[in-house]
Amino acid sequence: MIRSRRALPPLNALRAFEASGRRLNFRAAAEELGVTQGAIAQQVRALEDQLGLMLFQRLPRGLALTAQGAAYLSDVTRAFDMLGEATGRLLARPETVTISVTPTVAAKLLIPRLAELYSALPDVDLRTVATEALSDFDRDQVDIAVRLTSQAFPAALEARLLFRQELVAVASPHLVKGLTLPLSREELCKLPLLHDSHDRWGMFLAIREKLPGAAFNHTTLALDAALAGQGVVLACRAFVMADLEAGRLVQVTEETAAVGADYFLVRKRSSSPRKAVDAVWDWCAARLSLG
Repeated sequence: MIRSRRALPPLNALRAFEASGRRLNFRAAAEELGVTQGAIAQQVRALEDQLGLMLFQRLPRGLALTAQGAAYLSDVTRAFDMLGEATGRLLARPETVTISVTPTVAAKLLIPRLAELYSALPDVDLRTVATEALSDFDRDQVDIAVRLTSQAFPAALEARLLFRQELVAVASPHLVKGLTLPLSREELCKLPLLHDSHDRWGMFLAIREKLPGAAFNHTTLALDAALAGQGVVLACRAFVMADLEAGRLVQVTEETAAVGADYFLVRKRSSSPRKAVDAVWDWCAARLSLG
């Protein structure tokens, strides 16, 4: 038989003793704990028998703690207080919500707004998974995802359009200093072009051949290069809106291109959704859709 590493009396007996010690009355302790007076007296007697000590003196009108009972009550009360504080801390911890997004969505839309999210939802601890891979809601324990797709979603998923994917050509104002904007297609092709993994320059310029220029495996890297004045990049308007408004980037041509796939907020349908997930969902729908 495996012995417990802690030789503890039954919890109910300790609760009965602690309440009786504070009230110095079995009846008052019974009312506090919602049991009968006889049950309290029985629990305390069983505790005394187990310990081999008298914890109370039974008086005609109430109880009096023995010296050993008073010392034990102080320790037991402190232990219950610690349990109460630990439970309070546990319940006060923010609830974790996991969102899966592409690295570009994370860098350009979500991370710049995290302070705003935590201010609006202080009881939520957001866990962000930035990946180009398609997350599985069950396997990866993801609550919400931002997905780029042109496909219809299955009935098991709830989806909300965040923004259309409108491509614009942008560059650092330092790169095009001295040039008159908007640029013509010929003027644009004379500038260094930056390519990301989607590489849509051919579609944007209606050119079949491969165009030269530095290539990056993530759109965020191509955008960083553009911000550093290394060339012109094609990007979804939503991802460069803040940089355009701040003057860090400029749109160099009037032409834009609509790509079939758009960005959606997605989650599994549930008959009993978590309040924290609902709150993050509503916040993302309101704030990320602004681009």
